[in-house]
Amino acid sequence: MTQHVKIPQDRIGVLIGSGGETLRRIERTAEVSLDVDSENGSVAVEKAGDPIRALKGPDVVRAIGRGFDPDAALSLLDDDMRMFDTIDIERAARNDNDLRRKKGRLIGENGRTRQLIEELTGASVVIYGSTFGVIGQPQEVDIARSAAEMILDGAPHGSVYSFLERKHVEELKHQGMEYHEYSG
Repeated sequence: MTQHVKIPQDRIGVLIGSGGETLRRIERTAEVSLDVDSENGSVAVEKAGDPIRALKGPDVVRAIGRGFDPDAALSLLDDDMRMFDTIDIERAARNDNDLRRKKGRLIGENGRTRQLIEELTGASVVIYGSTFGVIGQPQEVDIARSAAEMILDGAPHGSVYSFLERKHVEELKHQGMEYHEYSG
C-alpha cells in the first residue's frame, strides 16, 4: 500500500539529506520505500517491511516536512506510543498580520515560550510556516496542544506557563518523582 505525502519544496533537501543519506536511513529504519518528486514535493511512501513500523513512515515524512530535523522525526519509530500532531495556525488567524502575531506568541521572546512547552511537557515542538508541530507521548502531545491552543486563543503567557507547570507537577507526582520549582 502506498501513501502520498506532500511536503514544502524547501524541506525536500532535508528529507533526502547529503547524498541521499537521510532518505536511505528513513527507508531502512521505517521499513518503507520513498519516491520523492522534487518538482512538486510529493512523496510516495510504500511499506517494504514490518507493517507496524511502515505505518509510521508517512508521519516521519510529514514531521520533516513540518520543520522537524530527521532525528526528531525518526524518534516516532523509537516507541509505538510516540505520535506526531500539528495545529494549523493559519486557521486561527484572521489575516497575515494576525498569523505573524500568533506565531510570535507561540515562539515567545527569544524562543522562550516554545522552549518552555518542550521542557515542561517532554515533547519536541517546531513552529514552521503556518503550523505548530509536536512529537511525543500522547499525554505530552495533548498538553503541548492545549498550551498552544490557549496561546492562539489569546490567553496570557503567564496563565499558559502556570497550566504547563501544573501539568508537569502532576506528571512528576504520577511517576513518583519530586518536583523542584523551575527557575529558568
